[in-house]
Amino acid sequence: MDQMRYALYYTPPQDHPLVAKAEGWLGRSLFDREIAPETVDGLAPDARAPWIASPRRYGFHATLKAPFRLAGGRDEAGLIAGLDAFAATARPAPAACLDLENLRGFLALTFADPTPELDALAGEIVRHFDGFRAPMTAEERARRQPERLDETSRRNLDSWGYPHVFDAFRFHMTLTERLDAPDATRAEHALRIHFADLPAKPVAVDRIALCREPAPGAPFTCIHEAPLGGALSQTA
Repeated sequence: MDQMRYALYYTPPQDHPLVAKAEGWLGRSLFDREIAPETVDGLAPDARAPWIASPRRYGFHATLKAPFRLAGGRDEAGLIAGLDAFAATARPAPAACLDLENLRGFLALTFADPTPELDALAGEIVRHFDGFRAPMTAEERARRQPERLDETSRRNLDSWGYPHVFDAFRFHMTLTERLDAPDATRAEHALRIHFADLPAKPVAVDRIALCREPAPGAPFTCIHEAPLGGALSQTA
């Protein structure tokens, strides 16, 4: 149990068309249902498998609070109760359109325009739920490669368990590993075809998904959804 990790993510509802598109690309569902991987722009699932190994394991999501082990005296039921209480009074971020972006070799869906309400929400989630997080082990810290981080990101890592928080936060829904230039170009072409209708469908960050990794290296799955400012919704 002490190796189990939890994460607070955003993902649209499981019946959202965007989720179906992402699951077809990744060949896996965060909602733990069977998915038939799709051939996309001539790329068969096996051909793109090296491009999607990590996004497939973590599932289609944007990180709001990065994976963490539970602190002593905390349990899953308490985390769910705390999440529901927080979400009941939190305001959803305004709906906006996503677009595909190359983030230093990683292809991801991002919001093109600034998102101050969303950034503020993400920061509040990091702070509010930090009492549930067990301190990092030396091994966990080393995996974040702190020697490659700037001073602010290294401080964030040591204070909050993750470097990309607050001013360093950038909403993104990752679809590939970091790719070299030729592979990134090929993947981007395929993804732009796959998500061709994306700009016409604004997305609202209106829920928090609690996801669980039962053992190191196991796939993350969504075990609970908390709509922001809305009624509770249990998914598992």
